[in-house]
Amino acid sequence: MNLARPLCVFDIESTGVNVVHDRIVELCVLRVQPDGSETVKTWRVNPGIPIPEGATAIHGISNEDIADAPAFQQILPELLPLLQGSDLAGYNSNKFDIPMLAEELLRAGSDFDLSQCRSVDVQNIFHKKEQRTLSAAYAFYCQADLKNAHTAEADVRATYEVLKAQLERYPDLPKEVPALSDFSTMHRAADFAGFITFDAEGHEQFSFGKYKGQRVSHVLLKDPGYYSWLQNADFPLFTKKILTAIRLRQR
Repeated sequence: MNLARPLCVFDIESTGVNVVHDRIVELCVLRVQPDGSETVKTWRVNPGIPIPEGATAIHGISNEDIADAPAFQQILPELLPLLQGSDLAGYNSNKFDIPMLAEELLRAGSDFDLSQCRSVDVQNIFHKKEQRTLSAAYAFYCQADLKNAHTAEADVRATYEVLKAQLERYPDLPKEVPALSDFSTMHRAADFAGFITFDAEGHEQFSFGKYKGQRVSHVLLKDPGYYSWLQNADFPLFTKKILTAIRLRQR
């Protein structure tokens, strides 16, 4: 790859897949510098809520394992310097890892803006090219079995190895992160979770509910109460933040 700035390949293990209610229990970041040097850091995180048995069955992290682990807010002094000035890469990261990380940052009171990072979703590249899962991707591209799947560091390492192998296999894939980000993005969304997307002219629009397909700015003008309902409803904090930003633009 031709890296203009560092690339942070990361993976999250969590209590579940609901970005509003669930929390991070393990986070690994592999920061790759433009010169190819690497720094990797893994944190176990106390989510402050019980880990369901179903989640433990997937990633192997139990309530006992994180009983003495730091809260997410406590790892920020180490995490944020790794993310600063970097782009992001992950497996299914556009749909899950980035929205989950954005929620945790907001809950922790951090103003770090993930929207300033380009994002490369290795799963989307894979699905556009081969239509498989991470373990199958690793076997297909790297000719090896993925050991310790669903541990954050193993998944991070596998994701980075798959990304490098994809670049070698497909000559038409761009080598720069901005173009890779565009290629690996299936749907452009303003809020990570996909509740607010963009229309053909680049204006934010609702992707759900009674105003699906209508511009957010128009809806907020004709139905001001809808904004209040959304702010009090069960939507991600980052979605609510984007709605507020759109509303403030109208003043």
